[in-house]
Amino acid sequence: MMRVAFATQDLVTVNAHFGWARHVMIYEISPEGYAHVETHDFPGDLREDGDEDKLTPKIEAIEDCAILYVAAIGGSGAARVVARKIHPIKVKEPEPIAALLEKLRALLAGTPPPWIRKALMKGRERVLDFE
Repeated sequence: MMRVAFATQDLVTVNAHFGWARHVMIYEISPEGYAHVETHDFPGDLREDGDEDKLTPKIEAIEDCAILYVAAIGGSGAARVVARKIHPIKVKEPEPIAALLEKLRALLAGTPPPWIRKALMKGRERVLDFE
């Protein structure tokens, strides 16, 4: 089970710059399926303004997520997200959240690439057995 976050303006598609997103939707996903966990709303003027503090509540909202889907993300926002072991993914054009969830679920059900396997380990202790 893994948590995934989506930056959205309309609650349907990934179509928002992380800093400007009005909403961040969080889902739990596994190879068997996915479920909506919560939606965080961010009212007010969120346009680009150099105000790094507006990112803090968003980063706190996605802290337990392993992946963040965005339309775009600034350099400092990306650095802060990656520092919390959250993998940001930029979509090339607005894409429905349901379609992204289904693609990710199918990936998990098959043989996930190394970056997904690493994301799945978020929050778990890594045990190495050399015997």
